[in-house]
Amino acid sequence: MQRILTGIQPSGTFHVGNYFGAMQPLIALQERGQVFAILVDLHALTTVQDAEALRANIRNGAVDFLACGLDPERSVFFRQSDVPAHAELMWILSTVTPMGLLERAHAYKDKVARGLASNAGLFVYPVLQAADILLYDADVVPVGKDQKQHLEIARDIAIKMNETYGRGAELVKLPEPEISEAVATVPGLDGQKMSKSYGNTIEIFAPEKAFRKRIMSIVTDSTPLEAPKDPAGSTIVALYRLVASPEQVRRMEDDFRAGGKGYGDFKQRLFEAAWEYFAAMRARREEILARPGYVDDVLADGARRAREIAEVTMERVKGAVGLK
Repeated sequence: MQRILTGIQPSGTFHVGNYFGAMQPLIALQERGQVFAILVDLHALTTVQDAEALRANIRNGAVDFLACGLDPERSVFFRQSDVPAHAELMWILSTVTPMGLLERAHAYKDKVARGLASNAGLFVYPVLQAADILLYDADVVPVGKDQKQHLEIARDIAIKMNETYGRGAELVKLPEPEISEAVATVPGLDGQKMSKSYGNTIEIFAPEKAFRKRIMSIVTDSTPLEAPKDPAGSTIVALYRLVASPEQVRRMEDDFRAGGKGYGDFKQRLFEAAWEYFAAMRARREEILARPGYVDDVLADGARRAREIAEVTMERVKGAVGLK
């Protein structure tokens, strides 16, 4: 069976970008193979250094994932830190990873440029990401275009590991990227990629008033109400396309071009469509919260299943490098 892997960092409340960029595509892939869905809490330590906040993020992230349709019977869903082999394999991989490979990472440069502290964890983030993937002999890793380089780095590290210790055999499997329109780069309130780091997100399960307020704060230009507007490149239209029917999208695009309606009207339409889109998931989330212990049991079972597979990989790797 094909193994499909992805991780989501619980560095804050999950937002619309997380859902359409990673959660929805991953949930759809449950029909195709065995999905490994990881709450990468070790990665989150590079930006979240408040213990109570991190615990809350992890718990809320697990509830949100399950509410959005992740099936723990068909998928292996767990916390990264519950499988110590992630950190152990990361260290082994780091001993064969060229510094220049990490120095070329766009994500590191971008985050530092935006004011994040330049700590060692942030710098070696791609090595831990490679460990996440290689530990489970993942066949496919669905990623957005912005994460393509990190997967390429993981492949480079795997090649280096095989060259150094494989003795002509494949010690670790080279993962294949799956980049498609299904893995969307979702625009945030300011038109940039929606990201917690940029503070431009729309939280999936925010209360109705807060949800509407975020949508009404989408940045727009100063085109007058009566003037025609270009739907191409509009953050409102791009988000509407994710939650509305094709007919509704066509109508909005036509109204943009016709003029006579302001951005406030279009934002209200977006709010109504988005609120309705996530209605069933909100109901499912309430059901999960009403079942004490359910989330803990799901994550514990996922971690047990993940450890069984990780231990096989680590036996092979530790034997190859001389640690066994």
